[in-house]
Amino acid sequence: MKLAIRTLLLTGCIIYCGAAVAVQADEQKAQATAMLDEIVVTATKTEETRKDVPNAVIVIDQAAIEASTADTVGELLANEPGVDFRTRGDYGGAAQSLNIRGMSDTEVQVMVNGVSANSPSLGSADIGTIPLSSIERIEIVKGSGSMLHGSGAMAGAVNIITKRPKRDRMDAKASAGYGTDNTYQLAAEHGQYIGDFGYYLTAGQQETDGRRDNGDMEQQDASLALVLDRDDLLNVTLNGSVVDREFGVPGVKPPAGTGTHYVGGVAFYNADSASLVDNGSDTTYQASLEIKSRPTDWLAVNLKPFYSDLENYHSTRYNDTSWGHLAGEGYKTWVYNTVKGIDGHVALDPVDGLTLLLGGDYKDYEWETEQSFLDVSGAFNPAIPVATNDAKLFTKSCFGEVQYRPSQYVKLLAGVREENHSTFGRETLPRYGLVFNPTGSTAVKFSHGKHFKAPTPNDLFWPEDDFTRGNPTLKPQTGWHTDVTIEQGLCQNALLVTASAFTWDIDDKIDWAPNPAFPGPYGDKWTPTNVNSSRGHGWEAGLRIQPEEHWAADISYTYTSATDTLQFVERTAQYLANHRAKIGGSYRFGFGLTTALTCRYVGTRDFYRSSYDSLPTDRLDSYITVDLKAEQRLAGHWILTLRADNLIDEEYDTYVGTFTDSAGAMQYGRFPGGGSSYFASVGYEY
Repeated sequence: MKLAIRTLLLTGCIIYCGAAVAVQADEQKAQATAMLDEIVVTATKTEETRKDVPNAVIVIDQAAIEASTADTVGELLANEPGVDFRTRGDYGGAAQSLNIRGMSDTEVQVMVNGVSANSPSLGSADIGTIPLSSIERIEIVKGSGSMLHGSGAMAGAVNIITKRPKRDRMDAKASAGYGTDNTYQLAAEHGQYIGDFGYYLTAGQQETDGRRDNGDMEQQDASLALVLDRDDLLNVTLNGSVVDREFGVPGVKPPAGTGTHYVGGVAFYNADSASLVDNGSDTTYQASLEIKSRPTDWLAVNLKPFYSDLENYHSTRYNDTSWGHLAGEGYKTWVYNTVKGIDGHVALDPVDGLTLLLGGDYKDYEWETEQSFLDVSGAFNPAIPVATNDAKLFTKSCFGEVQYRPSQYVKLLAGVREENHSTFGRETLPRYGLVFNPTGSTAVKFSHGKHFKAPTPNDLFWPEDDFTRGNPTLKPQTGWHTDVTIEQGLCQNALLVTASAFTWDIDDKIDWAPNPAFPGPYGDKWTPTNVNSSRGHGWEAGLRIQPEEHWAADISYTYTSATDTLQFVERTAQYLANHRAKIGGSYRFGFGLTTALTCRYVGTRDFYRSSYDSLPTDRLDSYITVDLKAEQRLAGHWILTLRADNLIDEEYDTYVGTFTDSAGAMQYGRFPGGGSSYFASVGYEY
């Protein structure tokens, strides 16, 4: 029955999109959206049309965000060409990450308004903390981005641009909704200009009990943009945001037959959750001041000081008495990251067709951890002193880039970055690009660049205990990323076809594994080392149709193959789905009803329980999900929304993990994906 439902849904999606192409033939006179002329900033730090950018690009504007079935950034981007969205299961506080072209989330640079959102200590960004309602536009530039964006932009750069006020228009919107698992959301936003001064404020609250025991989450968020706009002469934007979350951490779903286990009369785990007592929180503050000016036609200046503060807390307690502790004991860990810095660049256009970009940045990192121990009742144990560790790092860099278009058919790009890191020294990062435009609606692109990722403070300085230690002698991960892309606009650019082939490699990849050089009382200590390498290749294709404002459709497919070479074995990359696909569309009826449907497919993924395994010990099955949304506008201002996620109630897993049972045995379990859920909201828009 499930197979029949999947087949019908997929067939329906394909017929829908196929019909859309046929209808387009009769609508040649319709107002077309020139997709190849979309403006992209992230690719070159200057405003360029999409067809002038040598990289493969994904642009999602506010209209597409509002028309989608997504409720989070990850759902919005999942299975776009080359993009892999992953989450640690179906609980409220589960980390959500983006992987691009088979590389890990630590090798993707995520930015909010051009400022890195990646955690310095983890190296990755939790995009689940970024509320979708605050976003105006998302730009994804695939391929090596290290020349412009520094460490971590190995697979690409994702720039999330939040809402700004608009001239001669006041925006005001409020909404409230309720859904499955006692989930509710409140959101409000307001923005306008008063003369040359504008502001935009968003605020929201989310709360859910979660699908599993101890899967609850509560989040509050707010963002503010203050703008002084004096046209090209001066544009100043102050962006600030805060996100605060508290959540339970249920861990994996234990193996079938697991019973409820109590310690001191308190339930510690059951058949649903590996932990009923673990919990965490995180608070993120971010601010930036962007100053832009174009005093003449040939000169543009951009300067941006920024500040980020990230506080993470996690509480864990043991289920058993072993490894030197008693059942019920545990620890609380705080990790603090503060980043202060400034970046800027100057763009010069001395003659037609030539642009020179010169810039640099400086970042100062402060990292601190605190760990306190808990007794068997879960109370702070004053007999054991609080363990602390801290470190300071800095990076400074300069870069230069030349863009030259000698004719309407060809554009050349070359640039280089010199990065200086306080721990490992210097790294030189070149990038080259070529764009060929045989017609005004065709772009053939080539991009080739060196990428790198610096070790995180966790990798370098994690405090030594009986089980783990950091490694201050680590080198950065380095490699090259090459791709060729074809973008073709059809039907007055109302239909955009894209296709890319890519290859990449990573040397000196950092891996945490038991290291015989550092024996401990319970076995070799886990230590990060530069022992691995990775190689990957694949291709991706997309079709986007938007002939008129009232409907749109898209189809995408990605094939990726990657191999990891570890210290002892060579094997296919872990958790990598060779095949991913997405079909979706939206339609707005004349009476104010908008419907949207998204169908996603994810292939099988392999997992290895040991760094010695050359064959997968676990395989996560392929799955299909279908999301549906209907939105009705009433009286011009009221908006009623109904959303159904995973409509066919597909059961799937996202990761494999472990927990230790009451007997001290390590058990393997899986992080289950979300089942069907439903959400309804009402909003008012002025």
